[in-house]
Amino acid sequence: MTQDDPKTLVSTEWLAAHLKDPDLRVLDATTFLPGTGRDARAEYEAAHIPGARFFDIEDISDGRSDLPHMVPPVEKFMSRLRAMGVGDGHQVVVYDSHGLFSAARVWWLFRLMGQEDIVVLDGGLPKWLAEGRPVEDMEPMVRDRHMTVRRQNQLVKDVTQVSAASKLGDYEIVDARSAGRFRGDEPEPREGLRSGHIPGSRNVPFTELLTADGTMKDVAALRAVFEGAGVDLGKPVITTCGSGVTAAVLSLALEQIGHRNHALYDGSWTEWGAFPTLPVATGDA
Repeated sequence: MTQDDPKTLVSTEWLAAHLKDPDLRVLDATTFLPGTGRDARAEYEAAHIPGARFFDIEDISDGRSDLPHMVPPVEKFMSRLRAMGVGDGHQVVVYDSHGLFSAARVWWLFRLMGQEDIVVLDGGLPKWLAEGRPVEDMEPMVRDRHMTVRRQNQLVKDVTQVSAASKLGDYEIVDARSAGRFRGDEPEPREGLRSGHIPGSRNVPFTELLTADGTMKDVAALRAVFEGAGVDLGKPVITTCGSGVTAAVLSLALEQIGHRNHALYDGSWTEWGAFPTLPVATGDA
């Protein structure tokens, strides 16, 4: 990837240079875990990168599911993005106020919907602000824009498929949660879930893929993190986490190192940990 031909990540320098491009669309995809007491939309309204629209992960999801922020129906995704003025022919840059967290989920969601011109701002809003770059509190003027969606079903897995993969071992299942949650030492933030991990899965806490300033590590370092966790990169990979958000950071990293055969378990531990009939492993992988 070059900064003039973005595929996965772009730097703050790249975004600053292209911010006024007519076909650039910037999305603030910030979301917060339950119990933080923070309001992502309110923070967006107070200060965001100039021209950014707010992508509400909770709203643009499957309202029929009891699980949080599951993949929305194609029609809902298209209508919400059209109303935001995002569609065919746009280069989309997505960021969040953590650095690199929920923006990866939206990158993956766009890819699932067949959108290739989607990248993540490396380091997100914190890096942008640390460099003294501008923010504003005005929402942009929006014109409807049609979006063509071709859902890529191979990029998402359901509980039945993940259960089969766990038994057969034909995929590497990689969990982005903290080591304590993976081992079952720490309680889950959502009530009613068992502690532990999917049998046969490997643990790569998403934070291990990031540098101190919230940007993603270089390709060699990313590969070393996966291999150090025992992940066989010669196999297809299923990424998972607590609720399908930080799993997408793993997916983004896999894409960065050139591993194209990966899918995300949308229900993740919120689904698996709630099913009493599904096996749970504890301790290290």
